[in-house]
Amino acid sequence: MASHRRPKQRSFTGSTARTAATVAIAGAASVSMFGESGQAEPRLTTGQAKAKVDSLYAEAEAATERYNGAKEKADTARTRIENLQDELARKTERLNATRDRLGSIATAQYRSGGIDPAVQLALDSNPEDYLARAEFVDQLSGRQSAALRTLASEQREIKQVRSEADDKLATLRGAQNELRTQKRTIKAKLQAAKEVLDRLSAAERAAVTAADGSTARAGRASGRTALSGDGPAAPSERAARAVSFAYSALGLPYVWGATGPSAYDCSGLTRAAWRAAGVSLPRTTYTQINAGTRISRSQLQPGDLVFFYSGVSHVGLYIGNGQMIHAPHPGSPVRIAPIDQMPFAGATRPV
Repeated sequence: MASHRRPKQRSFTGSTARTAATVAIAGAASVSMFGESGQAEPRLTTGQAKAKVDSLYAEAEAATERYNGAKEKADTARTRIENLQDELARKTERLNATRDRLGSIATAQYRSGGIDPAVQLALDSNPEDYLARAEFVDQLSGRQSAALRTLASEQREIKQVRSEADDKLATLRGAQNELRTQKRTIKAKLQAAKEVLDRLSAAERAAVTAADGSTARAGRASGRTALSGDGPAAPSERAARAVSFAYSALGLPYVWGATGPSAYDCSGLTRAAWRAAGVSLPRTTYTQINAGTRISRSQLQPGDLVFFYSGVSHVGLYIGNGQMIHAPHPGSPVRIAPIDQMPFAGATRPV
């Protein structure tokens, strides 16, 4: 009869055990240092690191503008839902008052000898169904008929309000899902950029930061404004105010989704600047580019909005001499930079 015992496992002793342990440690180290593929991630040059970080920041900013759009949509839907709820409460109150009037008519008829079948039917059925039976309407007095028609109209209005509220609630939920998605995307891109920077030496990180463009200047402390005559003159008083506001924001931190007053993202800054000039701009880059007169690069004047990348995901405020003030990305505060720093996508002059 064949034996079913498991074969005895061979034990390692002496030099064999030490060799096995060494191989195991080396294997673990290779996974830790080289990843699953066993290949070390190549070290990036400063230029390569900057290109990678710039790409990640651009992707994060595109997601930020989608986040801003979804937030605006959610806020609008939420406000409309609140208004509809108030409207529904008022209409329901009026509906109940109309029902009370019909109830009073029925009570009076009962006391005088019985409820008119037409009134009874009106109270027991849907007013719209009842009104469809025209022969019964004729049996009611003018007061009764008016109350019933009011009741039917009020019910139709309530139905419409509830339908719109349901639609807005669906819009709100969709926008909230979009917010969550874009928030995850933004955080992932920024974390990836941080990991690239963390692999650089302090000197290399400083070089990448310096390559961001002009350093932020304390515009508020220096007193330089578009109204002081320092730089090209703005074409209008409003444009001058927008540029002045942008100068006053120099040095403030970039925070995605921020609209001021202590931090901004790119479209939040341009919107705030023109709001200070009495002009209301939409929230996102891809809507701001259509909020005014489109102009060519050769027509740029201080106060114009300049847009970048094929997806129109970044915006700055032009201040003349090929320069703009913009909120670049996390870690880089509001600053002055050349407009040829990024791929130019178009320009708009707010009106």
